[in-house]
Amino acid sequence: MRVLWMKKEDLREFLESSKQFGELWGPVQKGEVYVYDKIDDFSRLILEPKRTLLPVKKLIHPPEFNILRYEGETYKTELENIPRRVVYGVPPCDIHGLLILDDLFRRYYPDPYYITRRERTAILGVSFCTPTEGCLCKSMGTDVVQEGFDLFFSDLKDFYLVWVGSSLGDDMVKVRPDLFNNNITRKHLDKFMECKKERDEKFTKSIDMTVIPDIMELSYDSPVWEEIGERCLECGACTMVCPTCNCYNVVDEPSISGFTGERRRYWDCCIFTEYSLVAGGDNFRATRADRLKLWYTHKLKSFGYSGKPACVGCGRCIDTCPVDINVLSVVRGLLGGKEKEGKS
Repeated sequence: MRVLWMKKEDLREFLESSKQFGELWGPVQKGEVYVYDKIDDFSRLILEPKRTLLPVKKLIHPPEFNILRYEGETYKTELENIPRRVVYGVPPCDIHGLLILDDLFRRYYPDPYYITRRERTAILGVSFCTPTEGCLCKSMGTDVVQEGFDLFFSDLKDFYLVWVGSSLGDDMVKVRPDLFNNNITRKHLDKFMECKKERDEKFTKSIDMTVIPDIMELSYDSPVWEEIGERCLECGACTMVCPTCNCYNVVDEPSISGFTGERRRYWDCCIFTEYSLVAGGDNFRATRADRLKLWYTHKLKSFGYSGKPACVGCGRCIDTCPVDINVLSVVRGLLGGKEKEGKS
């Protein structure tokens, strides 16, 4: 991996040139929040690091899309219609979320829809974002990232340090080599460390992840699960905003004749009662407490093939849940609720 630097005033010009690699997407302001949107008007693009309402997951593993169209006994997939995109402004925690999804959707049972979107999407990461009240990425070790991106821009106020993370990223640089400089000096390194320290000092909350996986194991029968189960509204908002949640359902939508139709895929949620229903009407996770226990075991103890916690510390569940059920409050509950403010 090589590192370059770029003048801040040159970023827009570079992003304009990147459109030859696909549609340009990035964070825009929508009311009081930020969302990823297609950029046709550069004045809408937010260049500063921002956390969006939904993670970049929504572009690689969309909330809803068509898998195939069928007619009689023949069908045609929709893979060829997946566009190429360049997504700017992806924070380190969201890139870590993509790495977890990569492992899940690529390792043993390759998902062509996920893989095709991933391969057709250039990820342009950016830091240092200002931590929100609920940010826990430093605790999770996801405040920095070494892979999973094509280019990564570290915003150092006066300039960007730019990490080239893939051959695609290198190709993007080669389109406008005049905008990049490979002469990295001590001044650049000092500024990088200064900005990182300044950002790190703004974190207000933390979790000791050296003990939490063991605490989860030892707390399987804790009454805390029943307590939070009684509070849970079963709205599923936590799963919708989480960068690593991946559950989905597949539904056939036939025409009136039944001869033609579509097979569509939708985000689903393991918090919903219906998610665990099986043939015969049995439900192996009939209570909200059981479903929440499963969800937080995935986030704080072990998930998927990696066997590691799947929480990337973005803080979205903390900001989203209307009844204060989130990774931080669950950890506090399991620890007896006696921790000092700002530390779990």
